[in-house]
Amino acid sequence: MRPAGAVPQNRLFIDMVKATARFVPAFLCALAIALLGLAAANPVRAEDLHTGTLPPIRHVFLIVLENKSFDAAFGPGSPAPYLAKVLPARGALLTQYYATGHWSLDNYIALVSGQAPNPATQRDCQQPIEFQPIRRGLDEHGQVIGFGCVYPAIVKTLPDQLEQAGLEWKGFMEDLDGNPTRDDPQTCTAARIGQKADETERAAVGDQYAAKHDPFVYFHTILDDPTRCAAHIVNLNELRIDLRRIATTPNYSFITPNLCNDGHDLRCVDGTTGGLAGINGFLEEWVPVITRSPAFRKDGLLIITFDESDGAAADAFDACCNEEPLPTAPDQPGFRGPGGGRVGAVLLSPYIRPGTVSSVPYNHYALLRSVEDIFNLGHLGYAGEPGLRPFGRDVFTVH
Repeated sequence: MRPAGAVPQNRLFIDMVKATARFVPAFLCALAIALLGLAAANPVRAEDLHTGTLPPIRHVFLIVLENKSFDAAFGPGSPAPYLAKVLPARGALLTQYYATGHWSLDNYIALVSGQAPNPATQRDCQQPIEFQPIRRGLDEHGQVIGFGCVYPAIVKTLPDQLEQAGLEWKGFMEDLDGNPTRDDPQTCTAARIGQKADETERAAVGDQYAAKHDPFVYFHTILDDPTRCAAHIVNLNELRIDLRRIATTPNYSFITPNLCNDGHDLRCVDGTTGGLAGINGFLEEWVPVITRSPAFRKDGLLIITFDESDGAAADAFDACCNEEPLPTAPDQPGFRGPGGGRVGAVLLSPYIRPGTVSSVPYNHYALLRSVEDIFNLGHLGYAGEPGLRPFGRDVFTVH
């Protein structure tokens, strides 16, 4: 979603390089580092005990949809009754769940790395370019400071954490490689960086995959091993096969519908209806496939949310949870506000009582932190901020 009056990337880059980094006194920096160390060693910290400890979930499924405000998606007039009524009645509705930026890609990046929006990811990286750091290493918030799309190997992702812990993950992308000539060279290689414009920016008949909704292909830790990348980023159709047995179901599954079924396109390139109607049809098909699987029924958690708000609602640029921008960034994360707006989320699990409603504020960084805590991992980027709450007893109501 492109806001009016967008500023060219080259000018933003110059402004950003000229900007001065925030000054953090030495004692505050040391304190932040100490707190991050404690969080990594013991993800459920003392100050978070009021939310309770997390249940023994071992399989997390995340479906990310596109560009809808909470009121549009979950309000009484929603054209997606399965999303707005059926699923909340079966699980938990988070009424104060917020995206972290605008347009799309920066939100997907946040969900798997905790990195904040930069001027390139805010504009969906329509031509993939290398990240250009203006400072060595990561700052005290785990952020790499600079501008660009494809993050250097110093920036780790949730998949890197999972693999280090001996856990499995996959990104299931609808229509991936539906038309092999559409994105050439192949998406799952570093060869696409710095080349032509991203051909997946617009849908094609028979192939409505969008790289900007596939966060894993923007990190060198994944792209630099094409064999590993291709083994973990697969077509959505493989999910049905993996779900047949617990042993073949990844511990973490990131699921991206195509540009029609995720609600991004209102009128789809193949003539079908997208928007919330497309979302409703997709969820009606795939949610039962997931929730009937042995892994979900044993110890699963399904999360359904949106990357960002629609830009039209009154709270479309709001934030929660003390969200911070990237130091030196020339724009707010939401361009016209501090965040990506209130989008809401629905969670289903054997550990959630049907009809649960939580008004506790959460955002994409909190979701990442929650997944990290479920698998007893450290915290990446802004997911490691002191005081950021993971999902707690307000969500997991079956003990």
